[in-house]
Amino acid sequence: MKSRYLTGDIRHFPHHRTIVYLPPNYERRPNRRYPVLYLQDGQNVFDGETSFIRGQEWFVDETAEWMIRTGQIEPLIIAAIYNAGDARIDEYTPSIDESLQRGGKADAYLHFLITEIKPFIDHQFRTRRSAINTAIGGSSLGGLLTLYAGLKHPNVFGKLAVMSPSLWWDQEMILKQIGAREQTLSQRIWLDIGTEEGTVVEKVRRLSSLFEERRQSFHYEEEPGAGHNEIAWSHRVGPMLKYLFPQRGLQTC
Repeated sequence: MKSRYLTGDIRHFPHHRTIVYLPPNYERRPNRRYPVLYLQDGQNVFDGETSFIRGQEWFVDETAEWMIRTGQIEPLIIAAIYNAGDARIDEYTPSIDESLQRGGKADAYLHFLITEIKPFIDHQFRTRRSAINTAIGGSSLGGLLTLYAGLKHPNVFGKLAVMSPSLWWDQEMILKQIGAREQTLSQRIWLDIGTEEGTVVEKVRRLSSLFEERRQSFHYEEEPGAGHNEIAWSHRVGPMLKYLFPQRGLQTC
């Protein structure tokens, strides 16, 4: 039975931990290829029935459907990968945080995403496979993972949606890595935070300043009064999609 929360053409692939949104008229345009956005915490992205707090989702399918149909963004495929439940902390973090004695399996997770999930999506659907047409995104630890993926695999991911990233992880290791770089990241980056997200707000502002100093291609959004939750992130999905996937002429490469 289809969830009452889902909108548009949604495909489920349980063996790949992935749920996929296809843009309007996908089946009617067999010669067109599409960019892809890979989102983490797939349980929370499309379906309120499976979200961490029932009914509180990102509404990515509803937002993308409306923005594509009204010509605000280019049509795209969105693949949401389910997290691993209790193992989420480990697979989304690039190092072991000694204070928690956990983490450090992000490289293994990204290997899974790049060598299993992406090839499957590219084979199953008509995608544009180049880095400039491949985006990765997530919130909280998923935002941390997204930044790390951008650092480690710029030849795979050309766009980053970094939402409320957990920059505190392992004594701010990702901030230190970016601060030590002399060059900018090659990607186009969306970065955001809500003002009610505690001490991480200051850290995200520092990251924004680092990007500004290096003339990074990025947009920073700070939402007044927003907390660290699915409702807040759902409010920023539309602007994020518009920044990373602005409407352009038909592309087939």
